[in-house]
Amino acid sequence: MRGRKATRLCSMSTLYYTPMSAKHAAREAGQVRDRLTMSGPSSENAGYAVNVHYDTRLPDLGWSRRIQIPFIAGAVYSVIRLLGPTLRYEVLGWQHPKGVYAAGKRCIWAFWHRVIIPIVWWHRNHGTVVMNTTAFDGQWTRKVIEWLGFGTAQGSSSRGGLRGLAVMARRLEEGVDCAFTIDGPRGPRYVAKPGPVMLARKTGCPVMVFHIGVDRGKTFTNTWDHFLLPMPFARTVILFAPPIYVPADADQEMLEAKHREMQQELERVRDIAEGWFSSGDEERARHRREFGAALR
Repeated sequence: MRGRKATRLCSMSTLYYTPMSAKHAAREAGQVRDRLTMSGPSSENAGYAVNVHYDTRLPDLGWSRRIQIPFIAGAVYSVIRLLGPTLRYEVLGWQHPKGVYAAGKRCIWAFWHRVIIPIVWWHRNHGTVVMNTTAFDGQWTRKVIEWLGFGTAQGSSSRGGLRGLAVMARRLEEGVDCAFTIDGPRGPRYVAKPGPVMLARKTGCPVMVFHIGVDRGKTFTNTWDHFLLPMPFARTVILFAPPIYVPADADQEMLEAKHREMQQELERVRDIAEGWFSSGDEERARHRREFGAALR
């Protein structure tokens, strides 16, 4: 689905993913900043200092690319529909979002792009609005996730524009959750973008971080995100971290601190979930106590 090259299976003693090195991540982040600086702000978005991560302008696609979109979307949707019902989920930490809902708030979900397949099946048909790239990949992805009962807010991590975030803010006010594949749409892998923190300050809704591990899956190491495809009948574990609230009057220093907290929580739940099925019973029991009662 994400590549034709041979992929490696997870061994019992290693994690599924290989983290991007700090040197590699810094280099890619620098390249992104350089592109943004060279392109400059558009007249539409002039005056916004925080707009470099989202855009809603659709790409100018040729007919050959446009005609591919429904075929790719149909193929991916078919795979998810066949695979999804076979997956077995253990959910830990769900009391955190339950507490948010009980307080009359909605959730701003943040997760790594790698685990998009298992989460879109588990959380299908809830109407959650997902920030979706405007590039070619985003056009067929949008069809797939909307067929699975999600909403979309068109946005990109490479050009200006805040309308995608504005759409999400309105949906939160209307009582609908929102979600970000936080290192998407093109990376750097495992480097979180600031959108959820900005949205949390604007709306008062908390950022909710989670990750998913599987006991049997293929990692496509030739993709930027090390895309994960669970095997049929795989066992999965979802770990939800406590909510991260951002004060409405947060200054730049506070925003940066909350962004670091989000990054750290994303890494923490990732490492626990990815190593879950290679861990011993005692370690898993300790994490179950830490994250709380399970949903199955």
